[in-house]
Parts: sequence; C-alpha cells; structure tokens
Amino acid sequence: MENSGLFDVKISDISSTMLITLYCRALESRSRNPIINDPQAVRIVDAINSRLAGSEDRLYRELAQGKLDKKLVMFISLRARRFDDYARAFLPGNPGGTIVNLGCGLDTRFWRIDDGKTGFYDLDLPEVIEIKRKLCRESERYHMIASSALDYNWLSLLKTQVNGPVLFLAEGLFMYLEKKDVRELVLKLQSSFPGSELVCEVVNESMVHGWLKGAMNMRMHKQLHVGGGVTFLSGIKDGKEIESWSPGIRLMDEWSYFDSAEKKLGPALFFGKIPGMRRVQWIVHYKLG
Repeated sequence: MENSGLFDVKISDISSTMLITLYCRALESRSRNPIINDPQAVRIVDAINSRLAGSEDRLYRELAQGKLDKKLVMFISLRARRFDDYARAFLPGNPGGTIVNLGCGLDTRFWRIDDGKTGFYDLDLPEVIEIKRKLCRESERYHMIASSALDYNWLSLLKTQVNGPVLFLAEGLFMYLEKKDVRELVLKLQSSFPGSELVCEVVNESMVHGWLKGAMNMRMHKQLHVGGGVTFLSGIKDGKEIESWSPGIRLMDEWSYFDSAEKKLGPALFFGKIPGMRRVQWIVHYKLG
C-alpha cells in the first residue's frame, strides 16, 4: 500500500480523470445519505491527499482541497452505483462467472460488489496499473491487467484463465476512443467470449461534433482543469446502433441518470423531462450472442 513515488509515473490527460472519479466517490461516501458507499475510495484518498496537496498540478491541488462541483460528484456516484447494480445482478444467475472492468482507473468496484466467489479483473494502461498496484492488493479472485483495451493480447490471456460467463464493464471509456476502435473492441469481445454481456457508458453522437463538443471541452478544461487531451471522440445515435454491428448483439436495456429519481439531483431531475436529454450520456446493456 506504499504510495512512495506514486505520481512519478507519467499518465495521460485522459488517465488523470481517474482521480476525479475517485474523489467524487470518496466525497459522496462521506456525505449525508450517500448515493454510494465506497470505503476503499475513502482509504485511497486519505493515503494520497497530502501528496496531491503539494503538487504543481492545479487539478491535483483542487482535488486535495475537495473542490469538486456537487452535481459532478452526484452524477459520477450515480453512474458508479448503476454499474455496481449491473454487476450485482449478473452474479446470482452466473455462478462462477467473471467480471472484467475495462479502463478501470482507480475504481474499487471489486470491494463494493464482491460476493466471495466471483473472479474480477481490472484492466487499464500499464502506467495506470503501476499506480493502482501501489494502492490496491491483488488476491486469488482479484487481478489487474496492464494493457490498453485495444491491445487484444489481453483477450487471449483472459481466455486461458476464465471459464464460464463474463460481464464486461466499460465505464467512462468508449467516448474517449475512436468509433472504429469501439466497434472493433465490441466485436472482439463478442467473438472471444460469445454469450458474454457488455455494459457500457455512451454519449450521443451530437456531443462529438459542433458546439456541444466545444461546450463540453470548455467545461472539462476550464472548470475541471483537465488537460487538452481529454475530449470525446465517439458517440452513437441510439442504443440500437451497436446492435447493427453484428447479428448476435442484442440490446437488453438502457439507463439514464434521470431514471434513478435520486432526490439529491433536485431541480436537475427536470432535465430528464426534456426530449433528447435522457440520451445525451447514458448506459447501455448488451448480450453478445
């Protein structure tokens, strides 16, 4: 658990967003009537906070001071809770199954949903996993894979270690990949593990072009102080689009932040009544038959 030299590892602008989501979950866990309870996120934040506070990076310093927009904290926590719900729903009907968390960052889902039986793999870029291994311990059922999701050697490795059904999770990943790469990845998951399930966060293709993309970039760069490399590269028009990529892919359900009816959202729930707003950024669940 030693965090000596933690940020001597150089990470990309996109990978740095893993700290934002980590702090969102920790802050929400410490709030009244929390949307999510994440003791491991709190533990990690406590371990790295002093190091971030002395950083030259403005994002790191503001995170250490707890300077995060309350709405962002709520939305990130709602998203994490919904992915947790999908994972928990998968476990009873798939004894001996495996969950693979793509682009995991500093997510701590294994400890939030562990049923004492399920195998769990966290996958991210080597530099991210190098940091994560300093903060979290692997075990007999919890493993980390240091690889880009687009370097498909990890799929061959996984096939040698996994028997039974697999649930792939992609939280905050696909929108940062080119669309052709998202399509290729989904088809690789399907061909390597037919019958598996995929839960992924997506954005509407309107967010990838024009003024909406500009507005999103301005918010991320000016308000969150993330680097210029953080921008959405791909989106879809609706949940049915990914079904069209292969005859065996079936859309099982979709979820919008506004479906939660979370009281903490307050007036923001109004936007869920506006046509189109429910499918700006949302979660889709597929069977990869």
